[in-house]
Amino acid sequence: MRPAFRLSAALLLCATVLSACAPAAHTSATAQGGILPDSAAPDERLVLAPPPAPGSAAQSDDDRVFHVTRALKDTPRWKLAQSDADLDPAHVVRDFSCAAGFEIDLARAPHLARVLERIRHAVGHRTSDVKKYWHRTRPFVGTNLPICTSPEGLGLNASYPSGHTTAGYGMALLLAHLMPEHASTILQRGRVFGESRIVCGAHWKSDVQAGYLNASSLMDVLLARPELQDDLAAARQELLAMQGTAPAPEAGTCAVEHDAAIHSLLSEP
Repeated sequence: MRPAFRLSAALLLCATVLSACAPAAHTSATAQGGILPDSAAPDERLVLAPPPAPGSAAQSDDDRVFHVTRALKDTPRWKLAQSDADLDPAHVVRDFSCAAGFEIDLARAPHLARVLERIRHAVGHRTSDVKKYWHRTRPFVGTNLPICTSPEGLGLNASYPSGHTTAGYGMALLLAHLMPEHASTILQRGRVFGESRIVCGAHWKSDVQAGYLNASSLMDVLLARPELQDDLAAARQELLAMQGTAPAPEAGTCAVEHDAAIHSLLSEP
């Protein structure tokens, strides 16, 4: 039986009849260095729908998309997915350069870097908790099919929701908040970032869809935290100043990202 999330079948039943099971306790996010205490955080076990059940139509669609996208190996889209797998904050910020219209350099934005550091702990902690709860097996487990990165360190039963999608779409939501004049293209790039995990083969399609919602629910709360408001205002000024002096993004990279955006894996495979 293929696990449906990061938990056993018993916990899947628990998720569907939540009143009959006591939820697993969360460790305080503030204890992990974040700024989002449990009292202020959404419970992702309730926000996210359970993953597709084995044998369901949704799981069959996940299987189909995983197998179809293996044909993308060594294409420009595959290489973009490999690049998007790098979660170093400076790299992820730079991934949104084409969407913003200028090269975003985190080294020139210390207040933005501070916001990212504080948010990263909270989002990472909450996402790790919900991954442990669902315990879903990744799509490549038990196959010899290619994935775009090494499986080492991924966590074979940490598929739902996609943490990379949460991080990438969370970055998109942050940058769209700071640069609302570029919000549409930034959020589009955030969608592509999530779809890269489908291309990579590290996640099921439904993991990625859950990652978008996971990011949205967490960032909605985080961006309203009073502790962040001064740094957010300063980060916007840093980006405005950078926009006037930074070089333009590399045209070839922007072309690949644009092609990925108009050929969405959420609708085409």
